[in-house]
Amino acid sequence: MAEKPVVAGNGPIVMDLAAGETYHWCRCGRSSKQPLCDGSHAGTGLEPLAFTPTGAMKVRFCACKKTAKPPFCDGSHLDLK
Repeated sequence: MAEKPVVAGNGPIVMDLAAGETYHWCRCGRSSKQPLCDGSHAGTGLEPLAFTPTGAMKVRFCACKKTAKPPFCDGSHLDLK
C-alpha cells in the first residue's frame, strides 16, 4: 500500500521547461529537489510522474501534492490548513 504524499510547499513552483526534455515530478513530497524527483520515494509506493513538454513552456508545478491535475497546480494548496 502506498504512503500518503508529504506536503512539500504551500504554493506552486514555477519552472521554465525545455521542449523534448523529460522531467520527473515528485509525487511523494520527500524530494530535496522539489518539484522534481531525487529518488526519495524509494519504499513509499509512490512513483514520480514523467512529463515531456512538446514545446518550451513555463509551468506551475504542484508542491502541495493535492492537485487533481498532476503535475500542475490547480489551487488545491489554498485549501490547506
